[in-house]
Amino acid sequence: MKNEKSEILRARAKALARESDSRQAMVAALEVIEFGLAHERYAIEAAYVREVQPLEDLTPLPGTPPFVAGIVNVRGRILPVIDMKKFFDLPEPGITDTHKILLVHTAEMEFGILADTVVGVRSIPMDAIQSSLPTLTGLREEYLKGVTAERLVILDAARILADRRIVVHQEVEI
Repeated sequence: MKNEKSEILRARAKALARESDSRQAMVAALEVIEFGLAHERYAIEAAYVREVQPLEDLTPLPGTPPFVAGIVNVRGRILPVIDMKKFFDLPEPGITDTHKILLVHTAEMEFGILADTVVGVRSIPMDAIQSSLPTLTGLREEYLKGVTAERLVILDAARILADRRIVVHQEVEI
């Protein structure tokens, strides 16, 4: 009887140890929003994405850099929209009604990122993320968090949101 109880307790201990391992595996993963830009696949950490909106009523702003697509009104909040294809100097197929806006934010900054398509949310194990690819150069490499084996480019949202080059400080003469 005592031997049987010991076996039951050992089995329970092993089961609990396996659950702990699975919890650690979940912690060692990065949850991202996957989206498309110019026939390439990108992702950004889901923690920085407030919501995804359809592209509606984009108002262009004259006198801004080419990467500023315009502004949108999201439930009373006026937010700038950044076209990362222009910012990263990628080919542009043009804006259609299938485009989406990823509203990204930190405590100091909030804006929309224009995406050709939004694939969805996924979890990527941290050990599946490589540092870089030789084909990613210039600004894309600067904002790179990593790349997966399936060539999903993970952008560093914190670095993008903190970069002062995105903030437009220009005065336009009228």
